[in-house]
Order: sequence, then C-alpha cells, then structure tokens
Amino acid sequence: MSAVSSSPDDSPFQARRTSRDEAPQFVLPLVVRIERGAPPSRTDALETAARSVLTLLSDERALGDGEWADAVRGWEDARIRKVVRRARGAEWRRAEALPGITVHGKSAEVRVFPPVPLDGWPKELAKLQVSGTELDDPEPPVDTGPAQAVLWLNPELGMSAGKAMAQAGHGAQLAWWALSGAERTAWREAGFPLAVRTAGPVVWAELTGSELPVVRDAGFTEIAPGSCTVVADHPALR
Repeated sequence: MSAVSSSPDDSPFQARRTSRDEAPQFVLPLVVRIERGAPPSRTDALETAARSVLTLLSDERALGDGEWADAVRGWEDARIRKVVRRARGAEWRRAEALPGITVHGKSAEVRVFPPVPLDGWPKELAKLQVSGTELDDPEPPVDTGPAQAVLWLNPELGMSAGKAMAQAGHGAQLAWWALSGAERTAWREAGFPLAVRTAGPVVWAELTGSELPVVRDAGFTEIAPGSCTVVADHPALR
C-alpha cells in the first residue's frame, strides 16, 4: 500500500470511487474528552489524536494474530475513515470501559478504539456528539525544529477541531506506512513525538510539491472532495 504519493490509484483518500469502496467499510472511532470549564487546547488535542492513531497501529493487539488485527486489516483495505466524537463525565467513563487505548497529552485525553463497521458503532459511542467540537489555543504553538515530525495543515481550509483531529490522524498514519520497520520502532520507542502546525502559504506550496505523504480528503464532511488537508513531514522521509 503506497502512502507517499498524493494520488496513487489505491490511495485511501480518493474523491472518485475506487476498489476501496467495494470492500466492507469500517471507521476508526476516536473520542476526545471535553469537560465543561476545562477543555483541552486545540493543538494539543490534534497532536494527541495523531499519537493515538499511531499508538493503536503499533499495538500488539492490532498486529499479526492480535484480537484487533482482523478489524484493522479490514479497515486499512477500505477508506480508513476516522470519526472524532466528544464526551464528558459519565459519557467519558462509559467510553473508557470499552476496549481501546487512552492517550494523554498536556491537556488533552483521546481514546482510540479498534475499527468498527460503518453502521455498527457501539451504543456507548453512537450516542456521542460528532459535530460542533470547537477548541482554541490559549497561546500560539511554539516553533518546530528540523528534527521534529510535523503534520502540516492546509492554511486555506477552515476545519472544526474534530475534523482537524481526524485529518491529523490520517497524516500520522500515512507517515507510519511510509517509514521502514526500524524507523517505526525508533518513533514508537521515543513516544511518537510530533507536532501539528498550520503551514504558511509559501511553505504549503513547497510541501505539496514535495514527495512527502499528502492527505487528500474524500469529501464526506465539511470540505470539498480532493482537498489537500495535511502533509506529513517526518525527518526520516526527507
């Protein structure tokens, strides 16, 4: 499965119908904890969501003969959809009781679950809100360094926090697929350090013209089909 080119025939991010649409469709559920009066910062939520996807992909339960492996393989053969919902209080406690992994950021908590059929969400998650997740950064994110993995967001697209979290997860997954086994191991053992930033217009043009993995949205929600949303810039891919 190629993840480096922005438009291979087997890309999971095609606006037009492809062979991936003929496969059974799954979705990767992510739930972000947003308590009243103590919401996470937007950038930390995006980064935590991206790391949660990487954590699941590298978990032994998702590999080989692991208990989640069949679901993950089926999901990867299709559109690799991701949907972010929000929870608080008792909703969050019910979500935590389901099989999954909770990843902690500085202010954010995101729980990622093994893929489920598109129309087969667990009732505890199906009840959660999917729209209207808006978050802010109290302070501007710090600059990134040349040795840091960065998921660059398109500066021309306005995305809700939930949509941006899903797109950051897509970018992280494409970077993961493009790395060698040794590079994946090193990233995992370091705790999946990464940053999510919005690129400036000039930098964005350079990134989309490079050979780095590019996410092109299928257009199911919020933005136009084929829109470039994220470029995954990992030091090992430069």
